Amino acid sequence: MTTLGTRPVALGGRVPPGPPPWAAPVLYRRLVGDRLALLSKATARYGDAVRMTIGPKSIYLFNHPDHAKHVLADNSGNYRKGIGLAEARRVIGDGLLTSDGERWRQQRRTIQPLFQNKRLAQQDTVLAEEAGRLVERLRARVGGGPVDVAGEMTGLALGVLGRTLLAADLGAHGSVGHAFEGVQDQAMFEMVTLAMVPLWLPLPLHLRFRRSRRELYRVVDQLVAERLAHPTGGGDLLSLLIESTGLRKDPRAARQRLREELVTVLLAGHETTASTLSWAFHLLDRHPEVRERVRAEAVAVLGDRPPVYEDLRRLTYTAAVLEEVMRLYPPVWALTRVAREDDEVGGYRVPAGADVLVSPYTLHRHPAYWREPDAFRPERFEPGAPADRPRYAYIPFGAGPRFCVGNHLGMMEATFVLAMVTRELRLTGLPGRRAVPEAMLSLRVRGGLPMTVSPA
Repeated sequence: MTTLGTRPVALGGRVPPGPPPWAAPVLYRRLVGDRLALLSKATARYGDAVRMTIGPKSIYLFNHPDHAKHVLADNSGNYRKGIGLAEARRVIGDGLLTSDGERWRQQRRTIQPLFQNKRLAQQDTVLAEEAGRLVERLRARVGGGPVDVAGEMTGLALGVLGRTLLAADLGAHGSVGHAFEGVQDQAMFEMVTLAMVPLWLPLPLHLRFRRSRRELYRVVDQLVAERLAHPTGGGDLLSLLIESTGLRKDPRAARQRLREELVTVLLAGHETTASTLSWAFHLLDRHPEVRERVRAEAVAVLGDRPPVYEDLRRLTYTAAVLEEVMRLYPPVWALTRVAREDDEVGGYRVPAGADVLVSPYTLHRHPAYWREPDAFRPERFEPGAPADRPRYAYIPFGAGPRFCVGNHLGMMEATFVLAMVTRELRLTGLPGRRAVPEAMLSLRVRGGLPMTVSPA
């Protein structure tokens, strides 16, 4: 089906049900104010395939595991990056997160070797050291005022990313986290306005974005300059990107491309892990029986030593907790695509140029595949638990060719951190304060996560 304004023209096949055209103002308000409610209400009312018309766009929302498999894996070649990331290209450029086609394949080939299991196993000391530093920072707050755990997780994730991928100390650049907030806010503004507001307008949001982007460029330029002055011999992402972008041969042409690549890696490389850990500590506070099991496992497996790579096989309950956290609060809450050519998904016709959306957030709470879908039940993912659901009912790292390349590093980092912090400390939320999900580029906690710290 294609659309002329809001009037449908049949191309053959079924048209997904959805809100009537006059509901567009309500849909747009939800797109701006509560994107998760928009998706949840749509699937609850209309089912696993929904067509929503918002302004000039018709969005095809698919919420069945078979639909996700088709769009993301089986027929992935027919789909390019869609709403949200397409508009974000104006903000963060053509990095791994937003690029398509041959450029994306080249970027993926460049970064893939850094995430091989053999190399990850060699990073366990770095991860344990960064987690240990986090524990000491939190321990210093015992008996004091609340600490923003979301902010601490952001700092931790940036520190890990810097040391494991860039062979650089990002802790010396404390402004990076705040700069990314400005960039992310602008990226989402681009999405909800369909990139129709000129960036040159002196709006407060635009001015903040330009300051943030300048700061990020300053940081990555400094990292590159330091690496050029002091080469490491290769083997880290920063060195690989310098070579792959041709910076040494043609600095003028390569400089902006290198900036975009590094900003994207920094953004995507820390946001998802920081989000997952923030939600994990929130849920452990809400479920003390789960927290005690995590602590008991950490004590039994680790004693008083830091974790090593081989411990991942034994920290099974901790891993199950993280899997369940990502079920309820998947860091990537929406996977958006645009159809290159006409397609059929689950018997529904998708016209060329249509915006297609698969939401892990709604898919992970689908009542047909999850008992008590809104309940926090880590036992779903424990070894030996019945796998009575389709493979694509759970896709916290995406699926198909664009499956998250850093998933193993992220899980290793989150497992180490959750075990080490919970073994030593208890994080408690403030009375009366709710943790509200905010669907940005990742599913973060709106307004941060203030918690008090006490001994475990």
